[in-house]
Amino acid sequence: MTTTHADGRAAGYSGGRTLPFRTELRRQLGRRRTQLAIGFLALLPVILAIAFTVGSSSADSDAGGLIELGTRGGMNFTVFALFMSVGFLLIVVVALFFGDSVASEASWSSLRYLLAIPVPRSRLLTQKALVSATLSSAAIVVLVGVSLLIGTVMYGAESLITPLGEGLSYGTSLVRLLIAVAYIGINLLWVAGLAMLLSVLTDAPLGAVGGAVMTSILMQILDQITALGSLRNYLPGHYANSWIDAFGTSIDWNDMVVGSFSAVTYAAVFGLIAWRRFGTKDITS
Repeated sequence: MTTTHADGRAAGYSGGRTLPFRTELRRQLGRRRTQLAIGFLALLPVILAIAFTVGSSSADSDAGGLIELGTRGGMNFTVFALFMSVGFLLIVVVALFFGDSVASEASWSSLRYLLAIPVPRSRLLTQKALVSATLSSAAIVVLVGVSLLIGTVMYGAESLITPLGEGLSYGTSLVRLLIAVAYIGINLLWVAGLAMLLSVLTDAPLGAVGGAVMTSILMQILDQITALGSLRNYLPGHYANSWIDAFGTSIDWNDMVVGSFSAVTYAAVFGLIAWRRFGTKDITS
């Protein structure tokens, strides 16, 4: 006979041991959308390298500007790949992993069964968020790692050359790259928090992912309206491009610190609302 506690829990049951991180990570890695998202980020540097090769060899094209700068060493190539990805592609990837996390379970009608294992709601949301953060971080690392490898092989381990003509040694620029990537990851936290909130509010994964991406696009549009003045400083994503400050002769920390604080604050607000809503939501899917 199975013994139970006074509150109905089976003997030996512990909510902290349900839905292990490794199990959830393995589930998500086996999904086609995870493989395609990370695979495309790994393929992007290859596409850029081919485009640079075709562009520089074409008699009808003027291989200058950003293309010329991007082919001046592996570090420049990596910075170019980041510059092309931060404003939209990485936002889509982060929104995909976080926005699809809970909403997909609801759309498959498996969410109520997960909670009936039973997995405590806070535990389920925490594990989903941790796995989504791991996959998002892995996606960024794949993009940077493949870009650096391909760029170094094709264009050499040259010094980083900024658009202003300033140079940084390969070793120094590698440290700066790590700082820039860390800041990009932190700055994307507000997108992650919003996508997680939308994933809790809707049973449609596309709605959660699309809502986070569309909000990001809207913020970028508003950020270009100079009539808003200093109000733009409070928009999420206003400091999205401050990672470039890491590649100056001396690092300008001001905007990166402010941008990090802004992103973490928005992520915390969105996350708290998501946890509160999910904790009281009537799960029928």
